[in-house]
Amino acid sequence: MINGNVSRWWEQIGAPDHRPELPGNLTADVAIVGAGYTGLWTAYYLKRAKPELRVVVIEQRHVGYGASGRNGGWLTNAITGGREQYVKTHGRDAAERFQLAMNETVDEVIRVAEAEGIDADIKRGGEFNVAYTPAQEARLRATAASEQTWNHTDVELLEAPEARAKINVADTRAAIWHPHSARIQPAKLAKGLADAAERLGVEIYERTRAVEIAPHRVVTTHGTVSAEHIVRATEGFTANLKGLHRLWLPMNSSLFATEPLSTEVWDQLHWSEGEVLGDFAHVYMYAQRTADDRIAIGGRGVPYKYGSRTDTDGHTPDVTVDTLSEIMHRFFPATRGAAIDHVWSGVLGVPRDWAATVGLDPATGIAWGGGYVGTGVTATNLAGRTITDLILGNKTELTELPWVNHRVRKWEPEPLRWVATKGLYTAYGYADRTELAGRAKTSPIAHFADVITGRH
Repeated sequence: MINGNVSRWWEQIGAPDHRPELPGNLTADVAIVGAGYTGLWTAYYLKRAKPELRVVVIEQRHVGYGASGRNGGWLTNAITGGREQYVKTHGRDAAERFQLAMNETVDEVIRVAEAEGIDADIKRGGEFNVAYTPAQEARLRATAASEQTWNHTDVELLEAPEARAKINVADTRAAIWHPHSARIQPAKLAKGLADAAERLGVEIYERTRAVEIAPHRVVTTHGTVSAEHIVRATEGFTANLKGLHRLWLPMNSSLFATEPLSTEVWDQLHWSEGEVLGDFAHVYMYAQRTADDRIAIGGRGVPYKYGSRTDTDGHTPDVTVDTLSEIMHRFFPATRGAAIDHVWSGVLGVPRDWAATVGLDPATGIAWGGGYVGTGVTATNLAGRTITDLILGNKTELTELPWVNHRVRKWEPEPLRWVATKGLYTAYGYADRTELAGRAKTSPIAHFADVITGRH
């Protein structure tokens, strides 16, 4: 079993050839920090809209090194933190417009991949979430009823027989499904998008670490880039930048990929249409059937490291592997004999209110996108298009969405945020264990944790 080495996704296709380092001080029209999805989509759309711009991307390791090359491959329409928060601030119509924009963004990613010849193993099968305890079932049915009161959600409630015919998860009580989702191979998308941006004339400099983002300039280990606009696209690694240590919490999520499973196993699982799979546990899981017939399954593992430390190459503790294995075997008993080929972890950015944001400060020229809390595969594309419109001064439907220029207070200093994060996930884990043991209703401990986190 390979542990770390960035991800199975990069192991499959091979780490990219190194691009050049920043050659020294230079001047550009737009300087983008971070060559993940947010930075690459922004660069791509800027050059498509205005080819004469000099767009420079700075990356500390290589394209797609962070969350963009390590995630679970869910191209889905989820709004980080939920729509309800925007009803309070912008009204229901704005929240529904945001949902429609996310639905359309799933289509946009697939369209661009086809147009640019990016083979990212995309298979549209919708998002499938299952309940297998009485408490989970109650939450699922309440969610289905709520979702069906909104426009643009297209959620279907599936009773146990129909659900198990779609994906045969053991002990399924009910499930929900919607069509606005697809499976992808994350590293293939990152590599293909970087290549597409370079064909348009975007300059990408790797092995160049940004030290500080300041008005109209980025200070790096290899020189300073001066530009009219700076884009901060650093997601979970934002905490490493000067003055931004407490802006977003770097949360760790872990995955493993099995060996390829036999036809006999897949016949038992009924999982063949590209659905991405999740559940209604508090410490939830996420999974996909890969194009080469593996299960890639993930969860929170060790969610937060003291002092907002970020990892390097995705090394993952054995206890996390054991936890994810237990989940997979409980879901799919037929996989008990399957070997694990690769385990890894990635870092995602968590704002204090769990709500993603994009924006531009005209006074400093600094734009940003991030805080996706695990929903960024789709949201990054919407962010890139929105940042493009903001930089070009275009007032569009995208620049009017309620996440634009959303700001939130910083996280608490240490040791408070470490204690709080560890305590919250301990509480969620305890609640899940009591539900597996037969508790019929959601634990009050989980309700309390939801209030503290701002998730509800």
